[in-house]
Amino acid sequence: MRKLKNNELGRKTVEEFKQSAKIPLTVVLDNIRSMNNIGSVFRTSDAFSIAKIYLCGITAQPPHNDIRKTALGATESVDWEYFNTTEDAVKLLKSEGYIIISIEQAENSILLQDFQIDTEKKYALIFGNEVKGVQQHIVDISNYCIEIPQEGTKHSLNISVSAGVVLWDLYKKIKF
Repeated sequence: MRKLKNNELGRKTVEEFKQSAKIPLTVVLDNIRSMNNIGSVFRTSDAFSIAKIYLCGITAQPPHNDIRKTALGATESVDWEYFNTTEDAVKLLKSEGYIIISIEQAENSILLQDFQIDTEKKYALIFGNEVKGVQQHIVDISNYCIEIPQEGTKHSLNISVSAGVVLWDLYKKIKF
């Protein structure tokens, strides 16, 4: 095996990415504190061709050096929009026909591996605050809660890790 060089990876330009077809997923960040987490979600969203990111509440917005250092330019390729409240973003997404999914440990949640995606529908995935998770009133107005199964003592993943796990799983279900 030989490690590939950057010029062998077939990377799209920002303009090519913006023009390319996206998978029917939008990410909603509900009051994320860490700009490194925000940047990581941008980078993961770029990798899996996510349609858009909604930044809500205290979630910082680009441009910012702490976001930029983990996003590695993905704030330029992935479309984003800011909302004062997550509820405002969810209301807009619902009016546009999105199915709202909170990524949260909750009663009657669906385990990630058991969630069946309909590729004819659009989904908004809500990832919550590093300490408090997705706000309860947002869980209340969600169509589903998806839970990442965990077996350790913490039952808690960093939001950027959760986004990577969920986006990869749904990307596979849509693309393959």
